[in-house]
Amino acid sequence: MGLQERLATIEQAFRRTFGDGQGLTIGRAPGRVNLIGEHTDYNDGFIFPMAIDFDIVMAARKRSDQMVKIHAVDLGRTVEFSLMTPLTPDAEEGWSNYPKGVLWAMQQEGARLPGLEMAFSGTIPLGSGLSSSAALEVATAIVVQKLTGFQSALPALARLCQRAENDFVGMRCGIMDQFISLMGERGHALFLDCRSLSYEQIPLQLGTYKILICQSGVKHSLVDSEYNSRREQCETGVRILAERYPAVRALRDVTVEMLNNCENRLSLVVYKRCLHVITENERVLKSIQALKAGDLVAFGELINQSHDSLRDFYEVSCEEVDLLVELAREVPGVLGARITGGGFGGCTVNLIRADAVRDFIGYVLSKYKEETGIEARVYLSTAAGGAELIQNGVNNN
Repeated sequence: MGLQERLATIEQAFRRTFGDGQGLTIGRAPGRVNLIGEHTDYNDGFIFPMAIDFDIVMAARKRSDQMVKIHAVDLGRTVEFSLMTPLTPDAEEGWSNYPKGVLWAMQQEGARLPGLEMAFSGTIPLGSGLSSSAALEVATAIVVQKLTGFQSALPALARLCQRAENDFVGMRCGIMDQFISLMGERGHALFLDCRSLSYEQIPLQLGTYKILICQSGVKHSLVDSEYNSRREQCETGVRILAERYPAVRALRDVTVEMLNNCENRLSLVVYKRCLHVITENERVLKSIQALKAGDLVAFGELINQSHDSLRDFYEVSCEEVDLLVELAREVPGVLGARITGGGFGGCTVNLIRADAVRDFIGYVLSKYKEETGIEARVYLSTAAGGAELIQNGVNNN
């Protein structure tokens, strides 16, 4: 479905839910796939994601009262709440906490919000690890910013959306998902320093190669609790390392040599978590060098090393995803394959020669179903542009 068809669909859904479709502000925000640099963002490290050709489209307008009504088109669910009382998470309609959390974070920044009617729909596969939640936050932020005149530079707006997920939803994610959804540039992946928020748009010149995303069809319930646990383990490592190296503020500041010098003071689990993050930061830097040199073989090998580290040291993979990676690596023309996203299911990202895609689908998906009984799905995506307001004659006043 093209953008114009999706605009018509969201407007129709808005009219069905709220009575008419007059005076809508409409925006879109993409999901992302992280090419390399996993679980480094909340350790002040380096990441290298790209925005993808799947997104959330949101339509909204002001109300004359202080009520907010949000309609999830794809779920067929609607929530409503008043801005006259403090905003709190909704335990029953968990999906609503992402846009609601953005409104809460805007209030924390001093925004005076009007009542709102909002409807959204998405093409990002749910539970895939392609960051539909951050896309929903970002779509909310840009649309409400337009409606209210609330001003925030894009990096600060990414921080606001991150805070909504950290402090309102309760997921202690880093800045990556919100940042790339806002700042993505077509044809480029984004190299981000998560401490300074300095970034560089790196042309993704892959020649005859493509980025293929393979959805495993599984999402283990461990993901949220284990994600927060991994973050706590990294923080434990930092506290211990800082006793010997006072300049250490995050694992970003630690070398493998420094880690090994403190190995006898760290539990095995904390040591392994730290080792992954430290070496993953190195892999990101090497990946940028490889891409700038046009060395896709080296880039693919770094992708492979990233998965092995996430599997063995950070321990956020699972049997199904490991199987997808193993099968992918058996396909001629695949230079690299790894898990992407928070872990415990979701997707793999693969660097694959274009003429090998059919072989990948025929071999990997059939073998995977044979061994797991699960239908995996494949998506090809170019590097997409970031969030934007969609004009197209829509009244944004």
